[in-house]
Amino acid sequence: MDLSFAAFIGQMAQYPSLAVILVLVIGVTIVSGATDAPNAIATAVSTRCMKPTTALITAAIFNFVGLVGMTYISTAVAGTMFGMVNFQGDTHLALMALEAAMIGSIGWGFVCWFFGIPASKSHSLIAGITGAAIALNGWAGVVPSEWVKVLYGMAFSLIAGFALGYLAVKLVEAILKNFTRQIADKTCVVFQNICAAALSFLHGAQDGQKFMSIAMMGIAMSFGMGATGDTQFPMWLMVICSLAISFGTLIGGKRIIKSVAMEMVSLEKHQGVAASVGTVVTLLVSSLTGMPVSTSHCSTSSIMGVGAERNPREVNWAVAGKMVTAWVITFPACGIIGFILAKIFMTLF
Repeated sequence: MDLSFAAFIGQMAQYPSLAVILVLVIGVTIVSGATDAPNAIATAVSTRCMKPTTALITAAIFNFVGLVGMTYISTAVAGTMFGMVNFQGDTHLALMALEAAMIGSIGWGFVCWFFGIPASKSHSLIAGITGAAIALNGWAGVVPSEWVKVLYGMAFSLIAGFALGYLAVKLVEAILKNFTRQIADKTCVVFQNICAAALSFLHGAQDGQKFMSIAMMGIAMSFGMGATGDTQFPMWLMVICSLAISFGTLIGGKRIIKSVAMEMVSLEKHQGVAASVGTVVTLLVSSLTGMPVSTSHCSTSSIMGVGAERNPREVNWAVAGKMVTAWVITFPACGIIGFILAKIFMTLF
């Protein structure tokens, strides 16, 4: 199969909905870069280990590198996105269903923003394509053996993030206990810079690969292959999505960084390092094992673990409750929206 950009343009002439899907993917990826990517570097800014502008540039660069780099290292997350749903069937109807899923996911994102629901864009995307796949092929549109990885990822991001943050702060304190305060702070600044780059890389690897997978689903469908993960991502698609997530980070990141940094629980430099290490490990394991997770939820869980080690009473346990509530609301709501919109699109268009 020819996956060159010229071939893609040719397919768009036959299936105009393919162009709509690509535009929607680019739009969602930009929004992810503007709203989610800064969370990966907020800890470094809040502990004054990085200046906001430096952190922003770091995030933009490593989100780009993360999406492209991880796609060459491992496409496990993309494989899960492809494998969890079945869009086999009439190509036009399948593309309409996928387009409806994207629009539903974006619409749900605005609803959550308006009502202040801390929902994950990744989870709304997964729920949306699941609902659309069911609208297209009934319950045969869902592949339980792959979809269960989403549930694994939800539990893993909450439990592992918390546990790793808790353990990491003990380890960091043990390593730094014989250092002078000045040397310890300088050491933490170095490691926070490294962690900020690593977290940005992994955000691009996780979220970027998820959104890019949707575009690839549409391309594969247009070539009559259904939603398959056997095809390699073309370089032009990787570059477009990487530029989108980096662009989003640059245009919207500074305000988000400052907001998150000011609202975050006050952390010492060594605690910030521990929280970042916990998040890095959680995201890396999730990415290599194909578990789609929320970068923000991983980071929040790790920070809570660090706070619990210091003083459990200082931890706002309601945060965990809000995350679980967001999961409970997002999956059925966005799934139903994706289902209804897919039925409407397949009927009208």
